[in-house]
This record gives sequence, structure tokens and C-alpha cells, in this order.
Amino acid sequence: MESVALNVLGLPMDVCCESPLTGFYRDGLCRTDTEDQGRHIVCCEMTEEFLAFSKAAGNDLSTPMPMYQFPGLLPGDHWCLCALRWVEALEQNKAPKIFLKRTHRKILQFVTIDVLKKYALDL
Repeated sequence: MESVALNVLGLPMDVCCESPLTGFYRDGLCRTDTEDQGRHIVCCEMTEEFLAFSKAAGNDLSTPMPMYQFPGLLPGDHWCLCALRWVEALEQNKAPKIFLKRTHRKILQFVTIDVLKKYALDL
């Protein structure tokens, strides 16, 4: 694992969200390594439209799952989303806005920085 996770701007990552606690490691950061098969690296602000899209695609992020200490997400919540789910949403014009300073640089393997900047909430 990287000693310091870097964002798409090449800087140390900011925390995405601690309530609800997000990230593959549930430490608030959208960091990744080989254990994270889903690449939970895109810090997004949830929208009703995206939550419905994700549920229809088979990943229900809005229903609470107490057995996993998962409260269910609401519009406005911040969450470390899987890279390919965000790209899929982008292709369907359903992608939620993102935070560049909180998104891991590995997303650049899938989309350009120019595309990410169009969706940025923190420019």
C-alpha cells in the first residue's frame, strides 16, 4: 500500500467522509490497494438520480444494512464510489459530482483529468 495516498492533483488525499464512514478500509479515505477489487476511489456527492441508477444496476446504496453498520446513503452524502461504477454512470449521464482533492489518482487510468474537472465540486 502507498505510504501516502495521492489524489488526482498529485497531492495527499483529503478525507472524503467520516459520517457515514466511507472508503474500502472504512477510514474516510478513498484509498486503494490490491485487496480493493472494486477500486473504491472516487469521492462523490450522492444524488437521488445516482442512487436510483446504482440500485437499478444492482448496487443498492440507499437501503440501510445494520448488520454491516451501513446506514444507507441519502442525497448529499459523500461516499467513496467504485471507479467502474462511476464510469458506467458517466456513460449513462448519471454520474454524481466528485471532489478532486478526495479522489484517488488511480481513477486517471479510466478517465482524463479534463473529464473529472467537469464534475468537480472543489475547483
